[in-house]
Amino acid sequence: MSSQMVAKSESSHQRLYDFAKMALIKIFAHPYATVCELYCGGGADADKYLDAQIAHYIGIDVSSSGIDQIRQAWESNRKSYTADFFHLDPSADNIETHLEEKTNTADFVCCLQHLQLCFETEEKARRLLQNVSSLLKPGGYFLGITPDSSTIWAKYQKNVESYHNKSSSMKPNIVPNCIRTENYMITFEVEEEKFPLFGKKYQLKFVNDVSAETHCLVHFPSLIRLAREAGLEYVEIQNLTEFYDDNRAQLAGLLTNYAPNLLDTRGRLLPRSYDALGLYTTFIFQKPDPEIVPPIATPLLQDATYNHDDMTNDYHEGTSWWDDEINGHVVESSIGLGKISEQKGILGPGPAELRFPEAL
Repeated sequence: MSSQMVAKSESSHQRLYDFAKMALIKIFAHPYATVCELYCGGGADADKYLDAQIAHYIGIDVSSSGIDQIRQAWESNRKSYTADFFHLDPSADNIETHLEEKTNTADFVCCLQHLQLCFETEEKARRLLQNVSSLLKPGGYFLGITPDSSTIWAKYQKNVESYHNKSSSMKPNIVPNCIRTENYMITFEVEEEKFPLFGKKYQLKFVNDVSAETHCLVHFPSLIRLAREAGLEYVEIQNLTEFYDDNRAQLAGLLTNYAPNLLDTRGRLLPRSYDALGLYTTFIFQKPDPEIVPPIATPLLQDATYNHDDMTNDYHEGTSWWDDEINGHVVESSIGLGKISEQKGILGPGPAELRFPEAL
């Protein structure tokens, strides 16, 4: 069954999320590439790699049933690429000792789901990034999608501020722990006003979903710091709405195929689409190649098939490099499809008003 046929039976947020995964794969998966996918269970993205004409696929998942599903998905397609599957926990096991012949071979490692679960503890996040670094060849990319913690935290803080402004006669020291939009509801397990670097759990439930998912907020400065310790350089962290807007000329046609009712006639996201897509962010890191000069930009989609006369790709060409201090470490950013800047939150690509230095 094609991804487009599956998309028609899925909810809007699932279709938007699937679109985002496809867009990242189209950007980074070049023909004959070796791809490693962490938390690959389910097999839903097998056809995406088939379309990208990769040469070899390495699937790693903590669930044995998930590995069985992705293996079956691979066996059922045209097998245009070879594949290996491993039952390992990327945030607990030392992958290098289990996959010695696979280390330093991947053109890119992707984590399209579950990165946020690794932020339950610093040890789990550190192990994940060390495993990623050992799998990547020099010059390779680590990329994926995760809930945008800066957007989530900003909404939470607005709830807190609104509560304190209206509750002078109400019970003190009680912080509201729920965020509601027309698309989803987020409920924090523990009511608190400060952003802990690790272990901040919440439940995310989309409208019409039967059950809620449990996640941890990803503290982006800590992600960048731990990635640097593992030998990975920060490229960009960008909210998916900005990712789409910056590349709308290339991506509108792709999104139209996935979810034609989520755009207006000019290819712009409708408000409900903007809200659902804005809950997530892309992240991209690179393992430096000491033998070549680092690229000044992340790859762009080739052969655009969708365009409007009044539509331009707001690619950040010519913007300057930047430095920032995070936990005593200097983090340097390459120019990319987007960047954390002075106009964005200290925790990542969220709203401009987000400033929580105490979180550091």
